Amino acid sequence: MKPNKLFNTDDRAVSPVIGVILMVAITVILAAVIGTFVLGLGDSLGDNQPSAQLTSDVDETNQGITIEHGGGDPIPGGEMEVIFTDVTNDESVTVGEVSSGFSVGESVSGQNASIAAGDAPTVDVASGENYRVRVIHVPSESIILEETFQADQSFEMGIFDLS
Repeated sequence: MKPNKLFNTDDRAVSPVIGVILMVAITVILAAVIGTFVLGLGDSLGDNQPSAQLTSDVDETNQGITIEHGGGDPIPGGEMEVIFTDVTNDESVTVGEVSSGFSVGESVSGQNASIAAGDAPTVDVASGENYRVRVIHVPSESIILEETFQADQSFEMGIFDLS
């Protein structure tokens, strides 16, 4: 073997190959970014659900619901909706919206205020049947709390003001 072949410094073919690989990578990344915004996937990035530990209690005697915030992120006012569902008949009614801010250690409660008016939707709660209370974070459309309970007595659940 000739000594001049041992130390070949001809690297002309490496540069175009690396250039083509970099151009393909940049094109793929740009296509992914543009595709994300065109398909609307970037719109929901800011609407994350809060991480909160909520509990609910249904007061059958006073026909009301109490929701307590046990820990986690504070929830701004107007971002929580409470839905009461008859599990057997799959009949739901939005019983209220928490209009004030909701922080750790706070609780909100409400009692039926609109049943007397007769124009509000209601759910007839029957003794011994199963019912579900859900708290929805409205901006992210996600469930923050979902609890099921069995009614000990019959009453009528309607819309009320949670404050």
